[in-house]
Amino acid sequence: MRLTPTQIEIPKWTAREFERLVLDSSPKVAVFDCDGTLWGGDAGYGFMVWSLEQGLVSRSTSDWIDTRYRAYQSGQVSELEICGEMVQIYAGLREQELRAAAAQYVGEFVRPRVFPEMASLLATLRQAGVELWAVSSTNKWVVAEGMRDFGILENRILAAEVRVAEGVIYSEIVDVPTDEGKAATLRRVGLDRPDAAFGNSIHDLALLEIARHPFPVNPSPALLAAAAKNGWGYFRPQAVEGFEAAVAGE
Repeated sequence: MRLTPTQIEIPKWTAREFERLVLDSSPKVAVFDCDGTLWGGDAGYGFMVWSLEQGLVSRSTSDWIDTRYRAYQSGQVSELEICGEMVQIYAGLREQELRAAAAQYVGEFVRPRVFPEMASLLATLRQAGVELWAVSSTNKWVVAEGMRDFGILENRILAAEVRVAEGVIYSEIVDVPTDEGKAATLRRVGLDRPDAAFGNSIHDLALLEIARHPFPVNPSPALLAAAAKNGWGYFRPQAVEGFEAAVAGE
């Protein structure tokens, strides 16, 4: 009988085991996905909805991206397409305006959702001199602001972005790191084989597969299945465990 991923024994690390495994791997370079890995929720989608409510883009653009996102949810638009379009909608605005909006959004909605265990791990790695990188399909303005507390410099942030010239945002795509694109983006900056990588969804699988030491964090069902197939363990932050327990008790 063939076992399903839920029937296969997948090592689930405690916070102490997880940190020890990471530190014992002695990484010189560590790469982190952001949404769902360092903090709860989808900051890319959340910022888009919030920015539309704030009136940062026209009503017609708002209606268009809403239609596109619904098509994405029904499988008619790809992850790559929607992540790029969620950045392109700001074409014509001043970048400083988006940076200010991102700072406000992150302060109100992202920072309170940071997983304490991940914040502690990154602080330890940073103090140990590990080179830290972030790679995400969320727009770079939000990611850069979210990484501020983690001490990851903007030149080590690889995220969805469009061309900016003389302070103005344009629609030309620079990069959208998702799925295989995350690995490709890392290769472009010379990170063919990072020592450690951390991700939470199936869109992070390519990232985890190129790492010497892959660490699934808060894995989605699809990534959990891939972890079982690859013989990886995983870590579930306490905040997520608490939420799941509360839902189960309803």
